[in-house]
Formats: sequence, structure tokens, C-alpha cells
Amino acid sequence: MGTNTRVATSTPQFRPQDLGESAVISRVGASTPLRLRACLADIVTNLAQTPLSERLRSLVDTVQHNERTMRRFQNVELRLIGAQDFASFLDTLFSHLPQEFALANVTLWLDDRAPMLFELLEPLALRALDHAQLKTSREGGAVAQSLCGDNRPWLGRPGELDDDARRAFFGAAPAYVPASAILLPLAAGTSVSGYLCLGSDDPARFGAGMATDILERFSSIVTASLDNVAHRERLKQLGMTDSLTGLANRRYFDERLREELMRAVRYHAPVACLFIDIDGFKLINDTHGHQTGDRALAEVAACVRQQVRLGDTVARYGGEEFAALLQGDRADALTVAERVRSAVENLDVRDEHGERIALTVSIGVAARVVSGTSAEAMSLGQAMMDEADRAMYLAKRNGRNRIEAHVDAGDQPG
Repeated sequence: MGTNTRVATSTPQFRPQDLGESAVISRVGASTPLRLRACLADIVTNLAQTPLSERLRSLVDTVQHNERTMRRFQNVELRLIGAQDFASFLDTLFSHLPQEFALANVTLWLDDRAPMLFELLEPLALRALDHAQLKTSREGGAVAQSLCGDNRPWLGRPGELDDDARRAFFGAAPAYVPASAILLPLAAGTSVSGYLCLGSDDPARFGAGMATDILERFSSIVTASLDNVAHRERLKQLGMTDSLTGLANRRYFDERLREELMRAVRYHAPVACLFIDIDGFKLINDTHGHQTGDRALAEVAACVRQQVRLGDTVARYGGEEFAALLQGDRADALTVAERVRSAVENLDVRDEHGERIALTVSIGVAARVVSGTSAEAMSLGQAMMDEADRAMYLAKRNGRNRIEAHVDAGDQPG
């Protein structure tokens, strides 16, 4: 097509009847949630009673407001996901979040009995952080659990709660109680690690019956980020980081495997493992030198880390071999494995002369649904690791730069 060629397009014409209730409802479709459809119907009814120019202006203002709100949420979420330690995570919640959304109060209750939070929330560590808005009392957890039935958010006026409930989140003698608040469970599956309370001076800001979809999504980001920060802090505490790649080391991976197996037993959930080995790495070292080899190793490590999900564990298992522990079945693991394989193949790593170094990996995949006693779970976990290791060597034998999955009766189908 020449540079002067124009593509004809038709501009959709606005018609007043397009704002009619039946037209809008037919456009959103039957799959739209009833609450949203009712909300749309109310908006349309109100708009129909105003002049056309005002209706258009109102629609544009609403869209622009929603876009600004989503951008602010994304900014906060990116800060949470990128938090390198617990202090910066809390600073985002207690300082940045209320500034972005004009909140009068943000309080966080965490369960210090949760495995990854136990050491993070020990008394000396909490005193060092010095955040009055961070709570760990058993009373706070009991109150929050009673308010958030079925792990659903609670919205209302804290001033109407009983004294015990107010004390749980605002102190023994609260000088300030927000006019309205929302309490969001920080839940992963059926497991709740804490509750996030957002307070406002506006009594109408958080009320029963209001839509909470965006805030529930935000709470899931907070939950995943908290888990990520807890893992990072634990790596620091236990010295479980590989200095060359920045990944966890084998000791930490084995500890995470034990924790994931216990979780999988409790919820009868699938667990998967990838063994990843860089193809021909000895030749890279021999040809380009160990300094270039180390740089290539670090590049591959970073690439693998970027392809797995937040909350999954990646470790340097030894030499040029990596292991990834995933929450999911074999189908999920194969999807992640292909992302890793393709991303490594497309890495642009150069030697000291500027020549590109071809890098590929062979990946073995294994998955299990874990059940039985804790001892049986650990045995199944080790079997899964061995299966992934054998599958990786099969990928080597079958030509490298490929994925092989272990298949037997004990694995997840898929």
C-alpha cells in the first residue's frame, strides 16, 4: 500500500435513542452482572431527564474520572509489587495510598501465625518499624473475621460498631474514628493472612450495597505483594540468596517446597516443578571465558524470573541449573515452561567482541496433586522433583531447546 493511500472509515453517528435504557441494557448483554446492569439503568434514567449536551458531558466526565481512578490504582499497585522490603511495602499502604485517594485512615491487620509472616512480625521487628496502623492482635483478627463473612468486604460506619471492634482497628482510646470504612480480606484461596481497613471522613464514601470489584482486585494485589515481600525478607534473614543471579538458592527452594507441600495437602491443590538447564553452558565458558559465562547465567536467571507468576519460586539449583516451584497443574506448568524457553531463546546477550551468544534451555516438567500425611507429602514432593529432573535430561537427549513433561499415574492429567 502506497504512502498516500487512505483507508476509508465510517464515523458512528450518535443518536439520542442510544441513551435509552433498553438500548444500553441490550448492548451490555445478559452476561453483565445484575448489579452493574441496574446501576447502568439508573444512570440512563437520570441522563434521560437532562438536555443532550449535559448528558454527553456527564458521560465524558464519568469515563475520565474512572480512567484517572484506574491510573492511580495502577501506580499504587506497581509500588506494592516492586517493594523490596517490608518497610517500603508499609510506606506505600500508610503514606502513598491515602495521599492518592484522600483517605483519612489506613490500617492493616496481619496474622503473625501465617508461616511466611511469623518471623517478619516478631515483636522486635515490629517495634523497629514503628507503625501504629499495623496490628497483629488476636482480637483484631476475630473482629475482622466476624465482619467479613465468607471473606467478603465489610462496608459501613465504624462509629456504629461496638467498643471491642473499634479498639481492634483504631486503638484502646481512639482519638479518631473514620466516618465510613471498608474492610478488605487479604485472602489467597480460603486462607486469609490479614485485613486492610480504609477509612474516610465522608460518611457516604463506603456504604453497604456499594460495588467493591475494584477494591477487591486491589486487595488481591496487596495479598500477592505481601507474600512477595515476606519471601524477600526471609531470603535476607536466612542468607538464602545466590549472589551471582540474585535468585533464591537451593536451601531456600527446599524450604519453600516443604511449605508449598503442606499448603497443597491442606487444600488438595496441585503443585508443579520445572527443572531448567542451560544448553551447552560449558562450551560458552570455554569459548568466551567465565566472566562472560557468569553474565549469561545472570541474564538467563533474570529472564526465568520474569516469566513466572508473582508468588512462584525460582532458584538457582546448582551450576547452570534452575528450579521453579509453581502453584498449578501440568497444563499451567507447560504454559510457563514454554514462556521461559521462548524468552531465553530470544535473549540478546553479547560477548566482549559484540557478537551475540546463542542461549537455549532444556526444561523438565512434573506436577502432582498432593494428599495424605505430612510425611507422605514430603515423599511425593521429592518424587516430583526427581521426575522433573529426569524429564529435563530427556529434553537434552531429544535435541535440547525443548520441554519434556513426566507422565505417570500419579501426575495431574493434562
